[in-house]
Amino acid sequence: MEKAYFASGCFWGPEDVFHKIDGVKSTAVGYSGGNYDNPSYQNVCTSTTGHAETVEVEYDPAKVSYEQLLSVFWRIHDPTQVNKQGPDVGTQYRSAIFCTNEQQYKAALASKEAMQKVIKKPIATHIEMFKKFWKAEEYHQQYYAKNGISGGCHL
Repeated sequence: MEKAYFASGCFWGPEDVFHKIDGVKSTAVGYSGGNYDNPSYQNVCTSTTGHAETVEVEYDPAKVSYEQLLSVFWRIHDPTQVNKQGPDVGTQYRSAIFCTNEQQYKAALASKEAMQKVIKKPIATHIEMFKKFWKAEEYHQQYYAKNGISGGCHL
């Protein structure tokens, strides 16, 4: 099993999409890319911690490739938006890919370059090496499944 980390705005909808992919073992929502240890949702919403709402995807690379996950990532949000997705505004809603190794980093850069040839506006997605994932509060985990929601957020 391997892990991938994607930030594409509100984490509820993207988690729901990634969770349904064949080959994905589990997903979790949380916070990455910031400078504050063990942040809460309330901390992150202040836009002072530097964290992005992030989906952790644990997957079997024999069933689904990292490149396939990247393809889903690009489709489920607007990567040209800076610090926002749909009605959600703030640094926690930025677009980012947090890479766990050099192979993921190179694949993410290549996929961004390929997407930039298709999308006319500049892509704002940050690609950086993964440092830490802080799991969000339990009520955020599998939020759509727990609440019978389909498709919300900015999706």
